[in-house]
Amino acid sequence: MAWTDERVELLKTLWAEGLSAAQIANKMGGVTRNAVIGKVHRLGLSGRATPAKPQRGCGPSAAPRAEAAEPVEKPQRREMRPIIPEPDSISPVVLDSGDRTTVNTIKNNMCKWPIGDPAKDDFHFCGQPSVAGKSYCTYHARMAFQPPQRRERESVRRPAAQIAQRRAAG
Repeated sequence: MAWTDERVELLKTLWAEGLSAAQIANKMGGVTRNAVIGKVHRLGLSGRATPAKPQRGCGPSAAPRAEAAEPVEKPQRREMRPIIPEPDSISPVVLDSGDRTTVNTIKNNMCKWPIGDPAKDDFHFCGQPSVAGKSYCTYHARMAFQPPQRRERESVRRPAAQIAQRRAAG
């Protein structure tokens, strides 16, 4: 379908009346809504005003703003008690100065705790009998596998508790 002068004038008239592109296409027949939109654009007929949308939050229908909350006094911090380490029920290993366990002499059931600088000649391993299932004797296993300190455990739990409180409050 070609755009004749008569059809262009009809398009201009219907557009000026405020009809939508779909309504114009139905009245004219033989053209689609997109064809009408394209022709309007090429003719530069987009001069009709669109109705203004009301702004949100303006005027008397807007909800009143919340007033500032009264300042809340922060709770006093509890005094921190000093951390007292547990007494060692295990005494340090007493090494016989003549008994040096080296890489060549160490066995599966011996403590593999390194002693000294590996670059020096006097480097050796503890060599005491090891705890079953571990690589170290009782003394060195306690040093190697320390349980997390109370403060560290609390710092891991604290963020999770804060998140739960925020969710409950929100």
